[in-house]
Amino acid sequence: QVQLVESGGGLVQAGGSLRLSCAASGSIFSINSMSWFRQAPGKQRDLVATITSGGTTLYADAVKGRFTISRDNAKNTMYLQMNSLKPVDTAVYYCNAAGIAQKFWGQGTQVTVSS
Repeated sequence: QVQLVESGGGLVQAGGSLRLSCAASGSIFSINSMSWFRQAPGKQRDLVATITSGGTTLYADAVKGRFTISRDNAKNTMYLQMNSLKPVDTAVYYCNAAGIAQKFWGQGTQVTVSS
């Protein structure tokens, strides 16, 4: 099992920045990749960004050039630096860890961007 705890969400004005953190514990060795997803009210949960164990990154078109995903293996922590935030970025952001046969989720952290 892997436990994931997100932090760093909050209220920010449009154009501002936030950094989300996801601390992982438990069977860390089983993780192949980690991702950030987000879910706005009444909408499906969408992939925001992924980082593999080898450091390869992938971004949704909507956040390319504004968001940066990274991980600190020594701290077992993943980050999402979010710049130039827009009201459409408002959502609950979830941390995800994927192993060979399992996926794990954090509890989510709310990000609200005011116009």
